[in-house]
Amino acid sequence: MPLTMNREVFITCAVTGSGTTQDKSPHVPRSPKDIAESAIAAAKAGAAVVHCHVRDPETGAPSRDLKLFRELTDRIRDSDTDVVLNLTAGMGGDMIFGGVESPLPLSPKGTDMAGATERVAHVAECLPEICTLDCGTMNFAEADYVMTNTPGMLQAMGRMMTELGVKPEIEAFDTGHLWYAKQLVKDGILEPDALVQLCMGVPWGAPDDLNTFMAMVNNVPDTWTFSAFSLGRHQMPYVAASVLAGGHVRVGLEDNLMLDRGVLATNAQLVEKAKGIIEGLGARLMTPAEVRQKLRLTKRAPRG
Repeated sequence: MPLTMNREVFITCAVTGSGTTQDKSPHVPRSPKDIAESAIAAAKAGAAVVHCHVRDPETGAPSRDLKLFRELTDRIRDSDTDVVLNLTAGMGGDMIFGGVESPLPLSPKGTDMAGATERVAHVAECLPEICTLDCGTMNFAEADYVMTNTPGMLQAMGRMMTELGVKPEIEAFDTGHLWYAKQLVKDGILEPDALVQLCMGVPWGAPDDLNTFMAMVNNVPDTWTFSAFSLGRHQMPYVAASVLAGGHVRVGLEDNLMLDRGVLATNAQLVEKAKGIIEGLGARLMTPAEVRQKLRLTKRAPRG
């Protein structure tokens, strides 16, 4: 892919995530009501897409509860603010091993393994325009944690998403994930005009140095649309880097809690800061309607 600056950019706001950030900032939303309100505020600030997880409203722990996803979806859809909805489908592939000397049985605390249909159940119910497809297995930060997404699981989930008319956003944490995503397209499981999120600096995937980033960018087919992000203090530099490399951007509290040194951010503030960078580069923000047209998305009401 040639290095050509993108002049029409959409911002995705990753609103809350599933990490252990719920007690690190009062701005990380927990309940469906709070997540929806934060997503709507981000949309009003300039985000065309909101990427949402749900959490247990009491503890803030990550959840796959279909009722929470449905409440979140209804609140966003019923608001007077238009935004493209992107729901995670990354939950249900978490393996916590028992330790280096006794890896089996798996630790019940934190292990969450579900079948393909269960992992996509909330997508089938809520019918967002986009849902994520984490396109590989990897060591993920903690000593005994592995994020598992086998080829068979990805084939099954990818088919379900395509048949539902929900566009998968391929989450690529390393170059091998892009390699397999291309195979999913070749096999007819994903559409040729794929959407991919380049996830930089996530331990232990692709590091967020620019050489690695450009290796990722150069492995994205010309017919695909890509966006990119990095974590923490590198979030805003990657707004500029992705636009300059021809892509779109992602910001939000899932990836970074800080607006500046010592200053905790809201999602809307992170979007506003990204908007300033994008427009300062001479690009303009796309609207949700323009994103739907570009990506061939359909906005639908949830089932039932």
